[in-house]
Amino acid sequence: MLATIILWLLIAAGAAGYCLGLRHFAHMLQLNSYKPGVQLAWMTKNWHKVLLASVPVVGGFFFWPRKAKKALVYTPRVKRLLATALLPMVLWVALPPFAQGLHTHLYDASTTTPWPLPLFFQCLLLLCLGACAPWFLLVANLANRPFEKAINRHYIRQAKQKLAACPNLTVIGITGSFGKTSTKHFLSTLLRARYNVLMTPGGVNTPLGVVRCVREELTAAHEIFLCEMGAKNVGDIAELCELTHPKHGVLTSIGPQHLESFKSLANVAKTKFELGDALPKDGILFANAGDENIFAKLGAYPRVVRYGGADGYCAEDVSVSERGTAFAVLTPTGEREYFETRLVGAHNVVNLVGAIAVAHTLGVPLRQLKGQMRKIAPVQHRLELIDRGDVLLLDDAYNANPTGAKAALDALALFEGRQKILVTPGMIELGSQQEARNHTFGTQAAAVCDRIALVGKKQTAPIAAGVLEAGFAHENLFAAETLQEAMAWVYAQPGARKVILLENDLPDTF
Repeated sequence: MLATIILWLLIAAGAAGYCLGLRHFAHMLQLNSYKPGVQLAWMTKNWHKVLLASVPVVGGFFFWPRKAKKALVYTPRVKRLLATALLPMVLWVALPPFAQGLHTHLYDASTTTPWPLPLFFQCLLLLCLGACAPWFLLVANLANRPFEKAINRHYIRQAKQKLAACPNLTVIGITGSFGKTSTKHFLSTLLRARYNVLMTPGGVNTPLGVVRCVREELTAAHEIFLCEMGAKNVGDIAELCELTHPKHGVLTSIGPQHLESFKSLANVAKTKFELGDALPKDGILFANAGDENIFAKLGAYPRVVRYGGADGYCAEDVSVSERGTAFAVLTPTGEREYFETRLVGAHNVVNLVGAIAVAHTLGVPLRQLKGQMRKIAPVQHRLELIDRGDVLLLDDAYNANPTGAKAALDALALFEGRQKILVTPGMIELGSQQEARNHTFGTQAAAVCDRIALVGKKQTAPIAAGVLEAGFAHENLFAAETLQEAMAWVYAQPGARKVILLENDLPDTF
């Protein structure tokens, strides 16, 4: 009787632990775009979590659902994946009756019952099942791949058909190492002065994200589709162009981002220019000529509209403050107009000028764009200013590159008369440059900030070194393990009038 109770307690605890562990690794796989290579790299980097999953019962409950920055979305694909990965557990639960039958067959009732065979089997399987959870998930992902590919091909075919059914639709692809999401939002507002515009929502920039937007939101009434195009590997932009067939393209920047997958800046440039390579003969590449990595390659393209440099749409008389930004735009034909926006930071100007260049080239007069400019709102989590009275938050959580981080510090410096505080976990996915780039970020922060709170003592060590080497007071630097701990320290500091820059927010996979 006691053995039976222990047996079923083990079954219940083991099944719950396995399911919780499975859910956690499914969440990570979703964040890793269901790519087994990326998941394996993450598992190698986070070997301690994989090892913890192998601890019977306890390991599973370590993965009890907690608030995530980007929660697991139970899409049909995730449900199919979990159902497949749960098959080993179903077999595990079904094994005790089989083992009990084997026990009865081996021993008759007159003999003394030896070690309970079902319990023995369950203990062994319990030890093995948790350890195999992340691997069972990868096997399930592999087993489901033909079916998932068939479904994806069906959705992609539907999206292509829907795009082809809108012959008067102009698709504009937007890519860049940084600035593409902001430019997309700015351009959407400006073009609405004349056109019916659809854009990919938020920071959606993957093939399946674009497919979903087209299938669910595109209508025959839309005249322009702004398609943000993201990339982590060579060929990613070409894949998105093959899907959407953009007529025009916007290239905002080329810089050291996702170097862990790209390996080199040359590969970043090659991938971003896949957009220009895909444009038709009558298509226009709108390019930030102020970026030297872009400027050097523009001669290869027949129709280019430059902005941000000296020979295209350019900004003059730029004025920035904590209340917003003002500037004049001079066009290649000599037209000039003055613009005002409530966006904070001089770094916004080049993206705004890029949006103006596109809208003006597509027929929207500068005077009309001036009114639309006042309607532009800060993009969420991209230097979004949040007023909480004595405390102002500069939310730049979706920024994760060296250029953007420096621009955020420049914006923070505008807030005179307030205590300037930086809260950051630093920058990741910079490959061999990561330590040096974070060290430089630390020296830059020391020149602007009154206090600095670092999130994650290990990965922010280069920032701390840069901060202290710049002569920053040690007592004004704090290293926390969590964002909550860092913010508690920030709010506990004396002085009511604070402006807090939240720079970057690491993904749940980190």
